[in-house]
Amino acid sequence: MNVFERFLLLIKKKYANMCREVIVEMLTEERRQKILHLLDQQKIVKSQDLIAILNASESTIRRDLQELENEGLLERIHGGAKKGQLLGFEQNMTEKTLKNIHEKQVIAQLAASLINEEDVIYLDAGSTTLEMIPYLQGRKLTVVTNSVKHAAGLVDLQLSTIILGGQVKLSTNAVLGANALDQLKDYHFNKVFMGMNGADLTHGFTTPDPEEAAVKKLAMANAEESFVLIDHSKFNKLSFTSVASLSAATIITERCPIEIAEDYRERTTIKEAIQ
Repeated sequence: MNVFERFLLLIKKKYANMCREVIVEMLTEERRQKILHLLDQQKIVKSQDLIAILNASESTIRRDLQELENEGLLERIHGGAKKGQLLGFEQNMTEKTLKNIHEKQVIAQLAASLINEEDVIYLDAGSTTLEMIPYLQGRKLTVVTNSVKHAAGLVDLQLSTIILGGQVKLSTNAVLGANALDQLKDYHFNKVFMGMNGADLTHGFTTPDPEEAAVKKLAMANAEESFVLIDHSKFNKLSFTSVASLSAATIITERCPIEIAEDYRERTTIKEAIQ
């Protein structure tokens, strides 16, 4: 074999290796996307199931899970993985409003039924509390809110409305900051209705934004009764900032998942719209 033939052979081998590396990389990416897709559907996946479904070795699946955990896309647990919790992530108001609409409406209707005539209430900025507003029409109430969107809806129904002053958070339309807190500390409520991003048996009610958490916490402290409005998907969810313990408020939900209901009822009162 002359020099030219050896050179061609070297090039072919190098090209073949490059092709194999590209194929392996494509297969790896496809496999990991399938793992994430399964997690979206099931929340928890077992390593043995992944080995069978993806026709991969135990070491390959272990490596995939480790890489995906390093990227913050899942959380490894004994024998598999679960969907990672993005503690600081929060959807904007438009995204929240479009999610679980029916559940929010039945929760809101139940919450509104707990309000008495002449009550002074606080409506927290949130997509579920927003759904309460149509059920307040014609009522004799004073409503305080920290939401620009809520205030507009309340005024449209000719309800007596006070909006807190301060910096508006554009993604959620919530009024936050020192001015809002300074104003809120002088107010007292018969009932407050709060939105939350999660309820956790250990850490209580949580939300991603510390400034929003401060407003929620103060409103609840100044109320005779506090209610937290969450749908079934918010149970066993944890966000960045703790607001209050579970015992600090009654939970209003469309339903509490039956497998965890007893644990939550030991810590707080739960009102379910769907029996």
